[in-house]
Amino acid sequence: MASDKKKSNPKSGPIVEGSGERAIPLPPSKFEVFYKVSCVPALMKEIGYKNRLQVPRVEKVMVSSCLKEATQDMKILERAAEELSQITGQRPVITRAKKSIANFKLRKGMPIGCAVTLRRHRMYEFLNRFFNVVLPRTRDFRGVSGKSFDGRGNYTLGITEQIIFPEIDYDKIDKIRGMNITIVTTAKTDNEAKALLKVMGMPFKE
Repeated sequence: MASDKKKSNPKSGPIVEGSGERAIPLPPSKFEVFYKVSCVPALMKEIGYKNRLQVPRVEKVMVSSCLKEATQDMKILERAAEELSQITGQRPVITRAKKSIANFKLRKGMPIGCAVTLRRHRMYEFLNRFFNVVLPRTRDFRGVSGKSFDGRGNYTLGITEQIIFPEIDYDKIDKIRGMNITIVTTAKTDNEAKALLKVMGMPFKE
């Protein structure tokens, strides 16, 4: 006779974003709430949107690091990936060369960097820290350039030192490394994207 009781699954339990195919969305972060409550109405008033759905939003944030030294020493790439994981809270993927370049002793398929793509909860958490904590820690910081848009509403910023991120322990790093941060938005123009990032807290140069 079969038992009516369901067998317990020791692997079952609360699933968070990105932890598996049964992942459920995390509750909105404070910064996401700030965007919806404060930034959306401000943009509707400034640009003249008639519908909240017209207001641009940040779709994803890509953080990447390219290391030419990685072709000679994989430990350098492993260390860079570890630091990128500490900064973003997400495990990076290894990027590989798309073509061979003899002068650089580079063969197609060789690992040359690492990258992370942040969405939803982690994306908003990262942007909050980046705008309000990380950028002001930059040496002689006077604001970021307002000309680094790509013509399609996306913004890319180069960081020369990973030590501006508070997650990185200066005493434990082996080398100063840089990275590129690309903020992808749904804005149709660069002016709309700039207005979006400005109300969200991006400190542009005046």
